[in-house]
Amino acid sequence: MEEFMMIIFGASGDLTRRKLMPALYYLHKEKRLPAGFTIIGTGRTKYTDEAYRAYILQNLVQFVPSKEQIKEDMDSFVQNLYYFPMDPEDGNEYILLNQRLKNISQNNLSGDLLFYLATPPSLYGVIPQQLKKIGLNGKNARIIVEKPFGYDLKTAIELNAIYASVFEENQIYRIDHFLGKETVQNILVFRFANGIFEPLWNRNYINYIEVTGVENLGVEQRGGFYDSAGALRDMVQNHLIQILAIIAMEPPATFNAENFRNEVVQVYESLKPLTEKDLKEHIIRGQYTASEYHPAYREEKNIAPDSRTETYIAMKLEIQNWRWSGVPFYIRTGKQMPTKVTEIVIHFREAPLKMFNLVKSQMPKENKLILRLQPNEGITLSFGMKVPGRGFEMKEVMMDFGYDSLEGIPTEDAYIRLIEDCIHEDPTLFTRSDAVEASWKFFEPVLEYWKNPDVPLHGYPAGSWGPLESEEMIHRYHAEWTNPCKNRTNTDIYCEL
Repeated sequence: MEEFMMIIFGASGDLTRRKLMPALYYLHKEKRLPAGFTIIGTGRTKYTDEAYRAYILQNLVQFVPSKEQIKEDMDSFVQNLYYFPMDPEDGNEYILLNQRLKNISQNNLSGDLLFYLATPPSLYGVIPQQLKKIGLNGKNARIIVEKPFGYDLKTAIELNAIYASVFEENQIYRIDHFLGKETVQNILVFRFANGIFEPLWNRNYINYIEVTGVENLGVEQRGGFYDSAGALRDMVQNHLIQILAIIAMEPPATFNAENFRNEVVQVYESLKPLTEKDLKEHIIRGQYTASEYHPAYREEKNIAPDSRTETYIAMKLEIQNWRWSGVPFYIRTGKQMPTKVTEIVIHFREAPLKMFNLVKSQMPKENKLILRLQPNEGITLSFGMKVPGRGFEMKEVMMDFGYDSLEGIPTEDAYIRLIEDCIHEDPTLFTRSDAVEASWKFFEPVLEYWKNPDVPLHGYPAGSWGPLESEEMIHRYHAEWTNPCKNRTNTDIYCEL
């Protein structure tokens, strides 16, 4: 039986219990793991093997959907778990870890090794160097590292150099769970497999594009991390810019990992560099203030009382290539919004001639294509239709498709797909080193500009759609945000921090 060992650093943490173990259990239940698959967890918390198995079993009951909970499968899954308590910053303990792995192994570690770094980013550079010292970076090894990969361009370059000194690029899997979502991958199929849409997917037919990723929660238990990161590092530099790349990319000559990732990098390198005017006028940052039901960001746990970390950002971007020249892309993300939604809105150009003699209130709006990534995953197309009766009064109507209508075809959790891809050595949906650096290079001027204490940080009440300045910015270009929830509280409130 061929052996496959997965070693999770940070195995007693929140990501492991909420996401990784439920995903691995599902793959085990569906018999999609290699026959000789073993999981070894490491962490600072002191567990025996049996205590760790009980801990994971308890969390599976909590985080696995009840319809997927099969007692026999859960019991057999946890029997494949082992635990080794260690301090990942102590180099001496890696020698003991190596010995423990050999004791568990049936063939002296000659099978595949998969390391998963579910740790704070401060350990991303430490762990691979320690693995190299004990010889666990051979050709049979792979490593998955969570975002954020770097804190800025300088640290991203340094981190890439560390990984390149330990592993080959094809052994490194920089994970972004957004790319594991079926709805994100479906953008590619929607664009490139349907002859009625791809011909319209350019500057001749599209007026502007929105990419929105907002949530109706605060920082919860992530205050310490979030206050050092902010919305740009947490959401924009990785999740949302990757969605933009998939929307804007050219079709690969053939669809494989190398060609797909080449096209993603091409989009990043085609982004129009941000000028001083762009930094002042086309980027709005905000921080939520107290409202009737929510405390202010600065009142949250582990947040500095004078923090200037942004919880909201809206940006106008442009792509300098033949397909997209002159088409603005608007990106926004925020905490404590009225609802949780991630969606793309394609605003098509209006018809070139107003044939029908209509008053303004009867004019149909421009056609919109909405790709909802979460929640209520689906696709909506809006267009104008004639209202029955005399004359030519028109009304906007919707054609709507929801993924939940595909009965019997479940939408799997993103971590299930990405872990399975890594097991099968498919890097398509993982970020390559040049993409990491190209993304950070584009956003570096923003981070430098924000170091100036005089740069405005606009307040917005928790539960609203963000600072008024973001509305002013997009209206300046005769565009508007598409707000999927009509609950607005900031139309007559202005506050600045």
